[in-house]
Amino acid sequence: MKQVIIITIVMASILFAFNGLIGNALGDVTSSGATTNDQINSSGSNTAITGGYSSTATTNFQDGSSSNSTTTNTTNAYQGESRVVNTANAPALSNMSQDVCTIGVGVGGSSFSFSASIGTYKRDLNCERLKLAKALHDMGMKVASISLLCQNPMVFEAMHHAGSYCPYDSKIGLEAKAEWEKYGKLRPDYEEYTKNLRIIEKVDNEILEDLNGEDQTINYSGGTVKLGNK
Repeated sequence: MKQVIIITIVMASILFAFNGLIGNALGDVTSSGATTNDQINSSGSNTAITGGYSSTATTNFQDGSSSNSTTTNTTNAYQGESRVVNTANAPALSNMSQDVCTIGVGVGGSSFSFSASIGTYKRDLNCERLKLAKALHDMGMKVASISLLCQNPMVFEAMHHAGSYCPYDSKIGLEAKAEWEKYGKLRPDYEEYTKNLRIIEKVDNEILEDLNGEDQTINYSGGTVKLGNK
């Protein structure tokens, strides 16, 4: 029991002494950052943990002083035409990969207040003629097929120059040629035909004039014939 009392007294003394040291350490630090420590010990070493910090920042402006900063940026850029024109797209009409004889036609236009577009199809008559002629030829109607092609002025003229005259009212060959010469206005190439006739007539007249202006003698078995006015 006596030992317990002694230990209790020693522990209390140690705690009291430690409490005093902590109080002194905290009391040494002031708001100005000053630290005072009194360490007295006859032997050994003492360690003191102290601290303190005080900082004051003051900014003073002189009366009447000022700071001005001015930045001016000027950007000139051409903005282009401010008026906007409405768009007009012509419709896309295609006859590709189709067994038809038509041609697509599309037109579009725009102005400042109005835009319009239109599209349509146009028949290709030459294409139709070729398809119909082929159909007749495949069915064995060769004369009818040629007659259909002869409705084209270029084909008619080509047949005439080749000596294979286009059929006329069930007549072919020279009989057809005589009928076309008789009823020339019915020829598909009538305009080109009459133009060619005028050229031929002019050239023939020039040749006759040359013949009339020169003495020409033709010798034959029965005698001599003199041509010309001189």
